[in-house]
Amino acid sequence: MSAVRWHDASDLAALERAASQRILDAAAQAIRERGLFRIVLAGGETPRGVYRRLRGANAAWAAWHVHFGDERCLPRDAAGRNSRMAGEAWLDHVPIPAAQVHAIPAELGAERGAVAYAAGLRGVGDFDLVLLGVGEDGHTASLFPGHDWGDAPGAPDVLAVQDAPAPPPERVSLSAARLSRARVVLFLVAGATKRAALVRWRAGEPIPARAIRPAAGVDVWVSG
Repeated sequence: MSAVRWHDASDLAALERAASQRILDAAAQAIRERGLFRIVLAGGETPRGVYRRLRGANAAWAAWHVHFGDERCLPRDAAGRNSRMAGEAWLDHVPIPAAQVHAIPAELGAERGAVAYAAGLRGVGDFDLVLLGVGEDGHTASLFPGHDWGDAPGAPDVLAVQDAPAPPPERVSLSAARLSRARVVLFLVAGATKRAALVRWRAGEPIPARAIRPAAGVDVWVSG
């Protein structure tokens, strides 16, 4: 089992500061050692403030390659898209080459979108940093309780998610196995509504977030 390191932030602002600094440190190290930085972004509300902080950073943006952990099957410019949120908060404001921002083509539908994104990941090795959240039910990315998490041996890199318990029902998600192929995995968890899920995780219950098991372990930053 990989290690889980728990970190308490005094408030949401402290969590955002810690997370943005960890991302920038990982980027600098990756670029120094390998010449590029591959990050996987989370959706939802918790990382939005982190993204806003990053857009003001002095970083080697030309070496960044941005992927997404999951996406909702909505039109490409829909307000509910994770890629649109990240763009408005951060990516549209920094000079990362457009070809290096790898949005999930979930507008194609779950099945076709998953196939297309998996094709784009062929030849991509371990991610340098994966950013994730945790839902009230313990889900992460679009890996929900009662669904396939893609954590079994031989699991595909990308999953077509049907009948998600939260709208929209169709989504595309990186599998737990692919999310675990990372040098750094950082969970950001904010708000009292997530506490029950964290208690279950600490107790060893099989919630989706616990299926992310990189060799180096995961860091969980908690606020609220």
